[in-house]
Parts: sequence; structure tokens; C-alpha cells
Amino acid sequence: MHREVVVVLPSIRSTHNTGSFFRTSDAFGVSKIFLCGFTAKPPHPHLLKVSLGAEESVPWEYVEEPREVVSRLRAEGFQLVGVEQVQQSVALRDVRWQEKVALFFGHEVDGLAQEIIDLMDVCAEIPMKGKKESLNVSVIGGIVIYTASLTHDMI
Repeated sequence: MHREVVVVLPSIRSTHNTGSFFRTSDAFGVSKIFLCGFTAKPPHPHLLKVSLGAEESVPWEYVEEPREVVSRLRAEGFQLVGVEQVQQSVALRDVRWQEKVALFFGHEVDGLAQEIIDLMDVCAEIPMKGKKESLNVSVIGGIVIYTASLTHDMI
């Protein structure tokens, strides 16, 4: 079984984080990255410095409005997973992954907009044991993309 995973980045402010998402996506076989809002796009030099060429191996598309991406992916049968700490979030380990998964990661400070959270099938979070309540979005991206891409044939 192969699980298709796409990543959606609405309004990620750091070009380094966006470049990191490209490298992680390449490593774990993400089929496409959607860049939305003010998220930097290749060939931004700071993004390219971190992506190390992964922007050429991972298909990507810029779509200004993330709600448009939500509509397209829902119509294509993707499970929409918001990666966000909200009241209705489930622990990452408890997500029941479907065959096609779209992972939405939010702004480094503000997180995912409520209008996007409201459109998700599920919101997932990584339970924290330390005093801090969050991790860098690209670190979270690595953990969640790896977890979502796992299939029985990879274990």
C-alpha cells in the first residue's frame, strides 16, 4: 500500500522553513507542495539555500488562496489534516490515516487560520512533555510528514 501525501503551506513567513519543507518532502516522497499566501516560492535565494535542489524534485504549485486548495483536494478525495493545537485536535499517534492525505501547516506564530481549521477533516497535534508548548513548524513538518507517509510496507 502506498499513501499519497501532499503538503499545504499557507503563509509560512520563514524562507528557511519553506526550504526545509521541500527537503523533508523529497525525503519522504510527498507528491506535491502547495504554497499559499505570502509563503516564498522558488527561486527565492534563501529558500534555495535550504532546499538544496529539492524544489526541482518535488512538484509544487503556488495558489494564493488556501481555501481553493482545500476545495481541489477535497474533490480529489484527500483527507484534510490540519496540524494545529486546537481544542478538537487529536494526538498524532491517534490519527487514522486515509490513502490520500493533505497536511496543512500554519504560520509560525499565528498557526492555521480558523477559516482553514474549520474546513479540516481532523486536526492533529504532537503532545508536548516539556515546558514549551510548540516546536518550529519545519520540525513539526518532519515528524508529521514522516508519520503520515508510513505504510505497512515501510514498517
